[in-house]
Amino acid sequence: MPASFSGGCACGAVRYECTGEPLFALNCHCRDCQRESGSAFAAVLGVPRAAFRLTRGSPKHFDLKADSGYTTRRVFCGECGSPLFGEPGSRPDMVTIRAGSLDDPSDFRPSQDIFIVSAQPWDHMNPRLPKVPRLPTA
Repeated sequence: MPASFSGGCACGAVRYECTGEPLFALNCHCRDCQRESGSAFAAVLGVPRAAFRLTRGSPKHFDLKADSGYTTRRVFCGECGSPLFGEPGSRPDMVTIRAGSLDDPSDFRPSQDIFIVSAQPWDHMNPRLPKVPRLPTA
C-alpha cells in the first residue's frame, strides 16, 4: 500500500484520507464481518488513528460486541450504506478501513485470514495466506 491513500462511499457523501503506513492488511471471517460485508469476509486495512481523517461528510455508526469480545464501532455512509471503517474497542489508537472503500483497492494485499473458526464452508480462502483461528498475534 502507498503511504498516502484515500477512499469513500459509493455516493461520494463521505470521504477520508490516510497519510500513514498501514499497520496490517487481512481478511476477517468473523460473523460480524460477514454480516457487515454481506459476504464471506471483510477485507480490512488497519491504520493509525492519528494518520486517518474524514475529509467530507458525517458518517453514521453503530456499536456492537464483536466476536473478539470487545465493543467495536462500525462506520458507514448514512446515504448509500457503504461500509467504510471500524473503530475497534480493543485498539482505540487504530482505525480499520474496509478495503472496498479505497479509491484504489487493487493495492490491498492481505497477509492473513483471521477468525477462520467462523469461516463459511463455501468460502474458498487463498491457501497461500496464513490462517489464524481468532485474533491475529502481534
